[in-house]
Amino acid sequence: MTRQATLALCLGLGLLTLLGAGATAAEPPAPIVLDVWPGPAPGEVGTIPAEGYIDEQPPGVTRLTNVSRPTLTVYRPAPEKDTGASVVICPGGGYYILAMNLEGDEVAAWLNSIGVTGIVLKYRVPRREGTPPEKLPIQPLMDAQRAVRLVRSKAAEWKLDPGRVGVLGFSAGGHLSAAACTRFGEEVYPPADDVDKLDARPDFAVLVYPGGMEDLNNPDNPATRVTDGTPPMFMAHAGDDHVGPINSVNMYSALKKAGVPAELHIYASGGHGFGLRPSDKPCSTWPRRCEEWMRSMKFLGGS
Repeated sequence: MTRQATLALCLGLGLLTLLGAGATAAEPPAPIVLDVWPGPAPGEVGTIPAEGYIDEQPPGVTRLTNVSRPTLTVYRPAPEKDTGASVVICPGGGYYILAMNLEGDEVAAWLNSIGVTGIVLKYRVPRREGTPPEKLPIQPLMDAQRAVRLVRSKAAEWKLDPGRVGVLGFSAGGHLSAAACTRFGEEVYPPADDVDKLDARPDFAVLVYPGGMEDLNNPDNPATRVTDGTPPMFMAHAGDDHVGPINSVNMYSALKKAGVPAELHIYASGGHGFGLRPSDKPCSTWPRRCEEWMRSMKFLGGS
């Protein structure tokens, strides 16, 4: 399935849901795409081939690689549903590819359905030269920090609450989101413009089957960098995931020790890469649990 077809399907299902509920809703604003950086992205090394999609493995997952021009694709909910909350979405793919439909566009459609602006971050992959597998590639962290700041800079224009900007990541994107929540105070790139004067700290995070947090002796492990200033988190993982649930357990434990609100769901089965597509496994219920958590934490508004 192409990314365009997936978008049409997601938007169509969302519209049918509204119509089936008897709503006479205005159509949501058209998606917009903007560059993350005002010029060439900083921190580049080596030569990156042309950006493009590669084979769908597994089937139904569009896999983008060779990203050197990061972008944000902004999907806003229908005006009558808009809560003012927003979430920067980081697709997974092992810092090699980005699963753009499964863990990007489809997630934005779900967020729109609960009144949240979903913003898909196309961050730089694959790993640049000189980044060993155990280390966080610095270029994606640059892109994630800048993305949070850029969303805050557009808050008035997009009618968003700059104090309710979250991040949501899957697999490697979950690792990146965790790093964005624990390293927001680091200057990992030289300021490019006034946007970089804004706060890079996300207000909350959702990590779905994240990796890279198993080895507590690795200083690049986001779980070892948690402080009482780390934002609240929701996490979901499958017990039979080859990217073991200990990754989420370690982060949850660190958050609780620091006194940071957190919620963790470990499902008996589901494997890796289940996204939010329906299945007969309990892991497919995580979006409902996540919505409940966001409501209880007042990230969707309310008093």
